[in-house]
Amino acid sequence: MRVLENCEPKRVFYYFEEICKIPHGSRNTKQISDYLVNFAKDHGFDYVQDELNNVVIYKPATAGYENAPTVILQGHMDMVCEKRPDVEHDFEKDGLNLSVKDGYVSANGTTLGGDDGIAVAYALALLDSTDIPHPALEVLVTVDEEIGLLGAVGLDCSVLKGKRMINMDSEAEGSLWISCAGGLSAVSSIPVKRVEAEGKKIGVKICGLMGGHSGAEIDKKRANANVLMARFLYGLKNKADYEMISLEGGQKDNAITREAVAELLIDGDQTEAVKAYAAKVQEGLREEYEGSDARITIQITEGDVETAMVLYPTSREKVLFYLMEVPFGIQKMSGSIEGLVETSTNIGIVKLYEDEFFASSSVRSSVEAARDALSDKIQYLTEFLGGEYTIQGAYPAWEYRKESPLRDKMVSVYEEMYGQKPAVVAIHAGLECGLFYKKIEGLDCVSLGPNMKDIHTSEEVLDIASTERVWNYLVKVLEQLKD
Repeated sequence: MRVLENCEPKRVFYYFEEICKIPHGSRNTKQISDYLVNFAKDHGFDYVQDELNNVVIYKPATAGYENAPTVILQGHMDMVCEKRPDVEHDFEKDGLNLSVKDGYVSANGTTLGGDDGIAVAYALALLDSTDIPHPALEVLVTVDEEIGLLGAVGLDCSVLKGKRMINMDSEAEGSLWISCAGGLSAVSSIPVKRVEAEGKKIGVKICGLMGGHSGAEIDKKRANANVLMARFLYGLKNKADYEMISLEGGQKDNAITREAVAELLIDGDQTEAVKAYAAKVQEGLREEYEGSDARITIQITEGDVETAMVLYPTSREKVLFYLMEVPFGIQKMSGSIEGLVETSTNIGIVKLYEDEFFASSSVRSSVEAARDALSDKIQYLTEFLGGEYTIQGAYPAWEYRKESPLRDKMVSVYEEMYGQKPAVVAIHAGLECGLFYKKIEGLDCVSLGPNMKDIHTSEEVLDIASTERVWNYLVKVLEQLKD
């Protein structure tokens, strides 16, 4: 029996479960891209699969809609791969372990990939349908959205004829997204030197944090484990003499880091001082983050006395200085849209290699000048410490369009179905819509999606009832786009 067999709408959840059987993390999309191509072949649809593995599938208009403008349905096929430390799962090879509980679909300790597998499932169910009226459809499914919108960046948009696009990459039913932030990955590489030292090895682990999406959850006042580790290690200098062996936190710069670990060498008689300091810092952090991230935990593990290659004192200070000074969190709220985060940054990845300290931050802003100024600040910090700075995956903001017939129609349909207007909002998270808005002249675009919680974390869930309601709404919208 299929896990999602009793979930409605059946064809949507059938395809969602099929997608979940296929590993499809970012940079691992060939298999799911080929699945989409085979779907198109099996159904007799024309398609394009480019060298990046982006896929476009074309479905002709149903009877009576032959003269209606083409609609682009768009989502991305890659997912963020995160898991709880106690879960054994190989995202390169294993399908997801789905379960249904209390009206939600989850993946039992790993990310679910509802962001954006549900868009792919909606699209395949529409392509598969024989009784849903609609204009000609161009179903565009891109790769590597989660690591810098790389598929959208590389797509040759001449394969698309439509000027109306419904993006299905939101996670808030009842909201129509009509504008989003632009962003980039700010990558710092600082050379470090090592020296041999002897002492008692201890491990420091900061864990228990909620994490979350660095755009959607940056305003939730959640802690970042990399930032907390910096505070702990800086303060520890006044409590115990230590040397740094290793430091690591986070796997994606667009995910608020949930755990960070460090290995240190200390004098053996200072172990209790380290433990006492950790307990005091933990207590203070739980008080500081009460109501938003109150389960912060600092774990200290004891090892043996050993000899190890540790950071040279100057290199250690460079690493600590960088981590204490690199910006994190909301930098500015919008002055024109109430409640909208305008500019933010998230130091999502840190890694100490043998001769290099690596860090990557996700920088977001709906104002290009503010985004670039924040990037400049991180660049200056990096170069001041003798490092090299690079920008990866820069993408533009999706600007608000004053005149939008598609938005007006979708608002009207929602009001007709539910007796109230949907929320029409700008968001701080990045969407591919900004790139397509730049590439396709005259594009009219709206984003929608069902309710999801804790995306990009191991606690991610998809609301089943919301998925059905958004499906019914999407079907009705397509039915109304006859002119």
